[in-house]
Amino acid sequence: MHPSRNISRLIEIMAALRTPVTGCPWDLEQDFRSITPYTIEEVYEVVDAIERNDMENLREELGDLLLQVVYHAQMAQEEGTFDFGDVVDGVTRKMIRRHPHVFGDETARNAGMAKGTWERIKAEEKAERAQRRATMGLDNQPTAKSILDDVPAAMEPMLEALKLQQKMVKTGFDWNDPGAVIDKIKEELAEVTDEIKSGSPEALEKEIGDLLFTVINLARHVDVDPGNALRSCNGKVRKRFRHIEENIESKGHTMASADLDTMEALWVEAKT
Repeated sequence: MHPSRNISRLIEIMAALRTPVTGCPWDLEQDFRSITPYTIEEVYEVVDAIERNDMENLREELGDLLLQVVYHAQMAQEEGTFDFGDVVDGVTRKMIRRHPHVFGDETARNAGMAKGTWERIKAEEKAERAQRRATMGLDNQPTAKSILDDVPAAMEPMLEALKLQQKMVKTGFDWNDPGAVIDKIKEELAEVTDEIKSGSPEALEKEIGDLLFTVINLARHVDVDPGNALRSCNGKVRKRFRHIEENIESKGHTMASADLDTMEALWVEAKT
């Protein structure tokens, strides 16, 4: 087996790893559920490489992410549901269909991307997908569904909250301005304070959840991506805390022996 730029080689490698007896014992033990945490981890590592503008690392991490797609497709092929070719066929069909102004006939290309076209095509795809699932006997759920059902519950919590809000906005269920959201944040913060005093861990968790959800709502109202905002904040925290560590260590001390006032002063120094 030799490396190759051709995707077929990666598919062959994964098939070999999953071949009983001669394959890799660890890979043979895995299933969709056990691999999921690795899939999520690879997405974060791709984002991290982008944030650091490390193109060499991004190339590597994109390969790791692609491996996850091939891994899931291989397991699906083994159970006879679909294979990697079906994955590629599905996404290429989707992209061609959703871009008639690029891939359509001359009339469609000249017309450009009409307003509402993307939403209409996605709605058509959703209806067709539901019909296919019904034909295959895969859907036993009641026909009445919430518009929020399209947001995966397994999604990263902050992104899930943002997606839920974006769905609800389409029905008109939303605050009129950021000021109203800020008032709601103050209300939720007061409720958190009350629960801290009451000493109920379960209730406190719920109130903090409400507060976080509302802060994400504020970010949406002012066109700030909450994930990017928090990621930027985390980056600042890393730099400032490292400044504290370096200064304390340069004086021959350890973090364990440093007092809070000293660390706070160095934190403020790092900010300036």
